[in-house]
Amino acid sequence: MKIWLAATLVLAAAGAQAQGTDPLKAAVAAEHRSVGNVARDAWRHPYETLAFFGIRPTDTVVELAPGGGWYTEILAPYLREQGQLYAADGGSARFRAKMDSMAVYGKVRISAFDPAKGLLDIAPPGSADAVLTFRNVHNWMDAGKAQEVFDAAFKALKPGGVLGVEEHRLPASRSQDAKAPTGYVHEATVIRFAEAAGFRLAGRSEVNANARDNADHPDGVWTLPPTYALKDRDRAKYQAIGESDRMTLKFVKP
Repeated sequence: MKIWLAATLVLAAAGAQAQGTDPLKAAVAAEHRSVGNVARDAWRHPYETLAFFGIRPTDTVVELAPGGGWYTEILAPYLREQGQLYAADGGSARFRAKMDSMAVYGKVRISAFDPAKGLLDIAPPGSADAVLTFRNVHNWMDAGKAQEVFDAAFKALKPGGVLGVEEHRLPASRSQDAKAPTGYVHEATVIRFAEAAGFRLAGRSEVNANARDNADHPDGVWTLPPTYALKDRDRAKYQAIGESDRMTLKFVKP
């Protein structure tokens, strides 16, 4: 099965190249992606987000804390033939099982990443073209390790390399708790972490913005879909809001 899938991927990539197909669009449309993950494309905008970060198929990319592998499903085939993907994971058995489940993940390198334990060697120093993180900064703030993570990203990147950050956005008018218990973070807080590590802000995108989200919910960001922390209570209300308002920031290592 793995041999067949690998051959299929090679042929598909060759066909896409011959037809001039955008390889990133092909990766987003790949058939191995789970149905539940594809359903969230309308909220997560993977093509537009990765295009904004400037990720190329020849890049070496580090994905920090990939979780269930939502973005890994796209990055793995996109980088498989010409690039390299490091999944900086905290030892999740579920994630490792996913990486072992299909040949499309066969070239993904899993690096040890557990800020609470000081495991921050996400890739060889100066080796990465990009480090990406999706909705993780609040977790590192809660652990008191956010600055160490931004420092590790800076260390892993080549000069000119990109740090791409997507995070739930707290309105500037609201007070920022140092541990971000609601899951929402000020843009200024993220920029401060990045600049303290040595990065320069290179751009902002509103591709993941949601004006209906006021970031004021009983159980924080987890009140909204896809988590629905309140279960059926006011579900229609939160479904109408949709997923969180998110900042999408691009930083560059000078």
